[in-house]
Amino acid sequence: MNNTLTIAVVQDNLVWEDIALNITRFTQTLKTIDSKVDIVILPEMFTTGFSMNAEKLAQTMQGDTVNWMKTMATELGFALCGSIIIEEGNKYYNRFIFTTPQGEIFTYDKRHLFTFAKEDKSYTKGSKRLVFDYKGWRILPQICYDVRFPVWSRNRNDYDLIINVANFPAERRDAWIILNKARAIENQCYVAAANRVGKGARDIYYSGDSMILDMLGQPVATALTGQEEVIVGAITLDSINQFRKDFPVIPDADVFTLLK
Repeated sequence: MNNTLTIAVVQDNLVWEDIALNITRFTQTLKTIDSKVDIVILPEMFTTGFSMNAEKLAQTMQGDTVNWMKTMATELGFALCGSIIIEEGNKYYNRFIFTTPQGEIFTYDKRHLFTFAKEDKSYTKGSKRLVFDYKGWRILPQICYDVRFPVWSRNRNDYDLIINVANFPAERRDAWIILNKARAIENQCYVAAANRVGKGARDIYYSGDSMILDMLGQPVATALTGQEEVIVGAITLDSINQFRKDFPVIPDADVFTLLK
């Protein structure tokens, strides 16, 4: 178990629908990150940008990108995560993938598809909430639009860290920042959120504003608006456990069951 977890969040300008070039660029970036980092987080759909061309761009779990993630994690010594377009059972998913240096893989399919951009027409939504353990930390993965749905995010006293990977446009920048802070505060957890920068399809601009937040919604590390960079922050289990002991909010939460 690691009391301290060091996280690196990569805020990058994705090249539209160019898997090979994005992989090449991320390979170069990852090699600059200290091997003492525990987890490196890439944005949503980090090989393509937020594309609805699922049939054209999808890979399988045995494909080049997943193999690249496994190789990078093993060679560089840190866990690597982000979301990509996956085909499985003749369906397409916006899938979060977490790979460890030991070869473990954890996956989560985006639950809340962004109907405003017709994501639901190209992808199948996920049905399972995932919490997994890494180095003694309980981690809840989410993808972009999930941040708007607090019931799905609700801490059932079963996680310590939310990882959110996103392509969240600059025109909704305030919402991105406020919602991530709200999820940290209401769930008494850390949040590590990776957003892209630059322009995507239809000249949609992304400002980034990637962040690592503590359980008060205060920044551990924040990225510059609109700039490609890697931010690094350390978080501690002792701090979150003591905070929850001193201010026990989670035991007072409502009990509920999701019906669908």
